[in-house]
Amino acid sequence: MRFWLLIILGISFNSYSIVIRHDVDDANYKVSSNVLPQLATFYIDGGHGTLIDSKWVLTAAHATFCLQPNSTILINNTPTLIEQVFVHTGYMPGQSHDIALIKLKQAVSDVKPFKINRKIDELDKVLWFIGMGGTGTGITGQTIDNLANQGQMRRAQNTVIVAKGPLLKFSFDRGDKALPLEGVSGGGDSGGPAYQYKGGQGVVLGVSSRVEGGRIGRYGVTEIYSRVSYFVDWIDSIIAGKNVATLATTTLTQLPAGLTDEILPQVCEEIKIKSSQ
Repeated sequence: MRFWLLIILGISFNSYSIVIRHDVDDANYKVSSNVLPQLATFYIDGGHGTLIDSKWVLTAAHATFCLQPNSTILINNTPTLIEQVFVHTGYMPGQSHDIALIKLKQAVSDVKPFKINRKIDELDKVLWFIGMGGTGTGITGQTIDNLANQGQMRRAQNTVIVAKGPLLKFSFDRGDKALPLEGVSGGGDSGGPAYQYKGGQGVVLGVSSRVEGGRIGRYGVTEIYSRVSYFVDWIDSIIAGKNVATLATTTLTQLPAGLTDEILPQVCEEIKIKSSQ
């Protein structure tokens, strides 16, 4: 089982997980699994989204590869059933529009949803990343895989260096340029939020997509998130049920690298969250 899961988790996501500064104690990054009740988890070792409405979760398109009606995900550590998945029709793997919405069968009543950022004001903002995948440092990259991490949640900071079109970009800095809890996300963190709080209200500004320009988890790598402000009209239309057939597909039409239609059922069976309902 372990070998198979490592293969699955290696091909399912575009990069590894929260990777931290080499000169800051890992304990400063660790947080409890309930620190962000708005965070949805899709698979046993990661894949995330953010509750932005009582019945809606915002995520990355590529993170939905095993999700379908009646799939179980976790929100606030509670098994929750999916009604439908909506993937942006403009999704181009490794390029752009890596965004999707998940409609839930039942409204979540015990969690205050995040708001989506509607302002084009992201440049230079310090945002939080969060996830439960593997870990390591900027010098080594990932050294502890998703399974060995055993669901430990970590949270890191980073600064928006590019806010253009559908993308936000971040750099994994070191030394004097780095934030106190500088880090990057990926892997089991795919689909998770780049977020901040305004007056006590959580706001999601980005959705974890991929990395470019360096080795995964190493200093200097560029972290790429889908830019929520760019997709506001799309999000509003899907939630309102307007032009849905034109704007979204209900399945992921292009699988992440390494997955095929032939092996997908077995992969999904191995990593799915079991429903208690």
